[in-house]
Amino acid sequence: MKRLQITLLVLIFIRISGFGQVGDSISGLGLIELAEVNQGNSYFTSPTDIGNIEPLWFEVNIVPNFYLRKSKNSRLMGVFTPQIILRMYQERSYPVRTPSYMPQITIYYMLNDNVNSRKFSLFGRYAHHSNGQDGDFFLESGEINLKSGDFAANYIESGLILTNINTQFNAYQFFKTSIEIHPQSWSGEELKGKYSNVRWHNSFSIFKLPAKSSLRTKKKADISVKGESTWMFGELNNWNAVSFERLNLSLTFYYHPKFLEDIGLFAQYYHGSDYYNIYFSHRLDVLRFGLMTEKLRF
Repeated sequence: MKRLQITLLVLIFIRISGFGQVGDSISGLGLIELAEVNQGNSYFTSPTDIGNIEPLWFEVNIVPNFYLRKSKNSRLMGVFTPQIILRMYQERSYPVRTPSYMPQITIYYMLNDNVNSRKFSLFGRYAHHSNGQDGDFFLESGEINLKSGDFAANYIESGLILTNINTQFNAYQFFKTSIEIHPQSWSGEELKGKYSNVRWHNSFSIFKLPAKSSLRTKKKADISVKGESTWMFGELNNWNAVSFERLNLSLTFYYHPKFLEDIGLFAQYYHGSDYYNIYFSHRLDVLRFGLMTEKLRF
């Protein structure tokens, strides 16, 4: 069943991409737009998750970006992002347990600035991920201490981003591939063999502009779709090197109603390891709905 789900997601991803349609101008696409797509959006989920995640009142992802650049035409830019993810559980007193603190600094460099071609950009990132706890990682039973166990990891990530216009769909497209490395000395010893130190990320995003709009005027996308995959390498839970347990997948649909300015509706399916700090050993298959910020204009 899991292989069928994965196959269907891959087919959908290929069908919506249509990455061969090159537009006649992408002059309005700069590093700010590139960073906003790559850093991700803030969102707020509703308490209607469908799947095997613990009952939540909500999950909120807060992603503010602070830009460091010489001018809006710069081909080099830094972005500082003090990202935080919070979950409120449907339990007595509505606890918010072990938030994910994920501050990061990212450097972007646009390799070419030719308005009549696809744009290629490089990025490098240094990031920290922790839960703000200082208790023992393991309980006396040998299980991971989810409530107060200390979790901390530092990593670097580097990759390539390709941007393009698809004239057939009147849409902007972004493809990213990157490698994330967690040096063992930068993480707790308890994570060895349980937490992947090398990860290969790929993502594809398509932002569909209104049908009557022009690609040369600043507009907000009515609909966007984002597909993401991560393959986890290295010694990990005694899994086979080609085990599908190493694969994380997500597919997100976003819709921006005309009566809202910076907020829209989203639906997301996620399959893979839990991304919420010390909960990484959990495997999730979840469909969720909620609100997402979208200030991006093309």
